[in-house]
Amino acid sequence: MGIVKIDDDLHEEARRASTVMCRSINAQAEFWMKVGMLAESNPTLSFNDIVKAQLASAQVRLADFADA
Repeated sequence: MGIVKIDDDLHEEARRASTVMCRSINAQAEFWMKVGMLAESNPTLSFNDIVKAQLASAQVRLADFADA
């Protein structure tokens, strides 16, 4: 584990987003970094595709609202 220096404005955005997403600031930054790395290595996938694939790999059962 190390220290990462980020711009103060980006830190503030992470703080705001973390509040909405019920994550710590560090967890929010880690989420953004992970999604960003996955997006760079899979440029044809949308954000929703990336999140859905990550949830599936964690064996999270997703509700299907198409039938609702």
